[in-house]
Amino acid sequence: MLFDSIIYGPIHSRRLGISLGINLMPTDHKICTFDCVYCECGFNSPCEHPHLPTYEEYMEALETALQHIEATPDVLTFSGNGEPTLHPDFLRIMTGTCQLRDRYCPTAKVSVLSNSTQLGRADVRQGLMMADNRILKLDSAVDETMRRIDQPVNPRLTVAQIVEWLKMFEGDFILQTCFLKGEHKGQCIDNTTPNEVQAWTRLVQDLQPKEVMMYVIDRETPVKTLEKISRQQMEAIAAPLIAAGIKVQISA
Repeated sequence: MLFDSIIYGPIHSRRLGISLGINLMPTDHKICTFDCVYCECGFNSPCEHPHLPTYEEYMEALETALQHIEATPDVLTFSGNGEPTLHPDFLRIMTGTCQLRDRYCPTAKVSVLSNSTQLGRADVRQGLMMADNRILKLDSAVDETMRRIDQPVNPRLTVAQIVEWLKMFEGDFILQTCFLKGEHKGQCIDNTTPNEVQAWTRLVQDLQPKEVMMYVIDRETPVKTLEKISRQQMEAIAAPLIAAGIKVQISA
């Protein structure tokens, strides 16, 4: 499923409420630094000259949507057909978004769903700090599992690198993790094993995010062998974090 416009919705988000979606990637294919096996947008598709919306196109689309929306959304959410922080004008776009939000719907939050791969860039971190919710991905504490689930375009990317970037936010972010199991290309995928959960829990306790969003697959995925994790198992995974005083939201 690809989003065919810059602004879409509002839609009901399991985690965020009534969300007006923002897509900074092309409307006809996905561009991302990950190629996650569970992504509702499918796998990345090659394109020699992708068209990203210009700053001016984006601002016009958002202002038009906010002028005509029937009810104030709970949140303006950057997500769409790939990684939003890849947009070269991300910082400028964040500035403009907050200005329009303040003008038309000051009670709405600005959220960015990011896969964390661009956090090494100062302009991306600066842009993210303008958001009310920096929702940053970490699907596994184990390199091999992260690579099987997220399939990073950069094969040298490590969990340790992502963690160092996340630490730059000093806990002022929401950590997002998708739990799943299955098989892909003859390899087992499972970030719910005791070893996986223990390693992930230790990392979360070290990072001390202001909230953890745990969720399961809920829509069609490009890999058809994936299994949805039960609510009971998700609650068991979350229990040590809750006991340690960390806020956890489970979408299962």
